[in-house]
Amino acid sequence: MRAFETFALIYDQVMDDQLYEDWLAFTLRHLKGEKDLLELACGTGELAIQFAQKGYNVTALDQSEEMLTMASQHAQSEQADVQFVQGDMLDLSDIGNYEVVTCYSDSICYLANEEEVQATFNEVYQILKEDGIFFFDVHSIYQMETVFPDYNYHYQAEDFAFLWESYPGEVPHSIEHFLTFFIKNEDDTFMREDELHLERTYSLETYQLLLKLAGFKQVELYADFKDSQPTETSQRWFFVCHK
Repeated sequence: MRAFETFALIYDQVMDDQLYEDWLAFTLRHLKGEKDLLELACGTGELAIQFAQKGYNVTALDQSEEMLTMASQHAQSEQADVQFVQGDMLDLSDIGNYEVVTCYSDSICYLANEEEVQATFNEVYQILKEDGIFFFDVHSIYQMETVFPDYNYHYQAEDFAFLWESYPGEVPHSIEHFLTFFIKNEDDTFMREDELHLERTYSLETYQLLLKLAGFKQVELYADFKDSQPTETSQRWFFVCHK
């Protein structure tokens, strides 16, 4: 089963709403008058909807049809004007041009290797308008190697149960998230589904080099949703990249 296929059904229930507010607040602090925004890996659309409600012209892209279905329903219920597009951030040639591109929730870490990260940075650079800004976050090496290994999270509701276990990956600075779902059927039995999510990160120096090779002229580094420099124990790195 594709990653996020079953997860899409319960994503909003297990996701911390505060994270969306933190991503939104971080982005708004670093914007001036820009209004045309593309969100990559939009998931169920919560952040895209919040941007739209703040007056941004929002296009939101995701690879998962299941996630986009949930996102469209969510936007309709919130009466938010968001254009949802199914696509891959490795190829943004037909998506148009934007003043702002965001890619949060460590979505860059789901790319398979350094070449795919470089390709994504190249694609984003090409679709950004002059003086455009690219925002993204990734897990730090500390998060991957110290916090995540042997991580366990269990969530239970009336109609489903969700188990999340994380183990060190096979390549440097990587992690494997093994997700198990028990979804209640109409006859009160439960269906089990498993998903494997692979994430990988790189050093700050590697990200900076790849961004430079893509053409970004200025890159600002922050950590953990704050406007402060990363430390050895920062768990999430934030990048604000200027074209």
